[in-house]
Amino acid sequence: MEKMKFGKPSPEMIKILDSALLSFTCDRRLMFGAPVFMINRNMFAGVFENSIFIRLSEKDRPDIQHKYPGARPFEPVKGHVMKEYVVIPAEVYGEAKILTDWLKRSHAYAASLPPKAGKKKK
Repeated sequence: MEKMKFGKPSPEMIKILDSALLSFTCDRRLMFGAPVFMINRNMFAGVFENSIFIRLSEKDRPDIQHKYPGARPFEPVKGHVMKEYVVIPAEVYGEAKILTDWLKRSHAYAASLPPKAGKKKK
């Protein structure tokens, strides 16, 4: 099986997301060398290459895509869309209040999901 190769995460995107989530109650972990943020072991935001993605409810996904046509489904591997995740368009990164509002929606949605069980140690 061929190993998937991902581009390095953008230091600028990491800084933007880390700063935006300072006041949030969440865990920061690394996934494929990039930071992701979780609540109750449910991922709600992360950096992938040169973008930031968030997890949104069924109601919020069309809302962000309507307000920001550059928002698109998160597809880390061609042909494999992550169902509840959306890539935030670049125009939102520089707008701290707007970015924080979308992160709050994402955080609240992930917090509403049942906590994921931890992996059993071998």
